[in-house]
This record gives sequence, structure tokens and C-alpha cells, in this order.
Amino acid sequence: MEKIKLDKAVVVEGRYDKIKITSIADCVVITTDGFGIYRDKKLRRLIRQYAEASGLIVLTDSDRAGRQIRAYIKSILPKELHSRVSEVHIPQIEGKERRKTAPSKEGTLGVEGVDADILRRLLAPFAEQEQNIRKTEPLTKNDLFMLGLSGTPDASGRRKELCKKLELPDGLSPSALLDLLNTLYERDEIIDILNSD
Repeated sequence: MEKIKLDKAVVVEGRYDKIKITSIADCVVITTDGFGIYRDKKLRRLIRQYAEASGLIVLTDSDRAGRQIRAYIKSILPKELHSRVSEVHIPQIEGKERRKTAPSKEGTLGVEGVDADILRRLLAPFAEQEQNIRKTEPLTKNDLFMLGLSGTPDASGRRKELCKKLELPDGLSPSALLDLLNTLYERDEIIDILNSD
């Protein structure tokens, strides 16, 4: 089945949620690492950048922890960005995820355990519309190479410098950096930023 194309970034709690969402949607997925978001300044900054640039879809579990994380995300964003955050709530379905030995405290499935068709229906209203097409072509892996951000001896250092300049998390792989840059910036902006050194 074809993946849903989303122009907004999707925020989920953990890596298994991310795996589930990336199996059905073509989009950037940010994980909060559960309550890890509370102590990760760079992650909070990244979430704010996505809220400003493309908007966010917050898709946390429907349990108490999920609701707490959802509320916290809203609290770290200025009020003027709240309209750029869409909250999607999964239905409360009793059960446990296959990989777990016991159900959650509340006995309901999280994002990773919910049927893919349900998630598709929940995300369908956010599918990319033609008017949201970027003004310029996105950066490619070849562009990263030509800009010295991949496949060159100093590529790792240049990526780190760029991430610092743009206040993005450091240690990003070339593919992760490419996703972030194409979501947050136009191609020409990135080239200008790199050439301004």
C-alpha cells in the first residue's frame, strides 16, 4: 500500500512508534524518547523549529504518560505556534504490544500496537496537498556530497558545524540531516548558509 505523504512532522514517544509511523507515512518522525524530552534542550528546540517551519502532528499514546507528554509539548511552544500543532488521538483499545510481556499500566495499546489502517485514517486528513509543494527542488544526497557534507574526509566536521549554526541536534547521519534540511529549509537557503562561511 502507498504511504501517506505528510508535510508536517509527526511527534511520537518512542522508536517502535516511529517504526510504525514510517511504515505507513512518508514524513519526518521525531521521538520524544518518552519523558526524555524533559531533559533534552536540543530536542525541544528541534520540535519548535518544526512547529515554525512545517507544523507538527502530535501522536502520543492515549494513556496518562502520553497525555502528559502531549501537554508538555504545547507548554514549551509559544502561544502563537499552538495553531501549528495538530493533536491526533488514537482510540483506547485494550491489549498489549506483541514485543511486550505485559500490557501497559492502563491496559491499552500504544501507537506501535494500533492497527496500521486506523493510523492511516487518523493521518489521512493531513496528507500533503498540491499547494504545499516546495518552491524549489529538495536537496539530494549528491548535493550533500558536492557541499562537502557527505563522503569527504571532513564531512562529519562540516555537518557538525552546520548543525551548530542551525541549532540542530549534532551527530546526525547524512540521511537524517538531509531529511531535516529538506523539511525546514528551501534548497537555496541551505546553499546560501553554507556559502556564507
